Amino acid sequence: MIRNRSNAIVAGVVGLLLWSTAPAMADSIDGDWCQPKDGRRFSIRGPAIVTPGGAKMEGDYQRHFFTYVVPAGEPSAGATIHMTLRGEMRVDLRVGDAGEPEVWVRCSATTS
Repeated sequence: MIRNRSNAIVAGVVGLLLWSTAPAMADSIDGDWCQPKDGRRFSIRGPAIVTPGGAKMEGDYQRHFFTYVVPAGEPSAGATIHMTLRGEMRVDLRVGDAGEPEVWVRCSATTS
């Protein structure tokens, strides 16, 4: 009986150590996002966004959602962009309120 308890304790400690060393996954829309079909990118850091056209501005930030109005000079200028985090690696982006969303993915890390 004591041996079974010892084995259970050791297994629990090992499991805890493995869990604590696992990489943390972000649970927010913050980060760098890419459109795999054509290479467009945008970055979100709290309410700040760098749009696919390169404009630096602010939008309506919530942990799993982001909304902004497309600035002049970019495609769909004046339209509202709605983004919804659908998982750690996916954001659905909708221009306006109609139509199917575009699927964007987290950009892979690059080195220079």
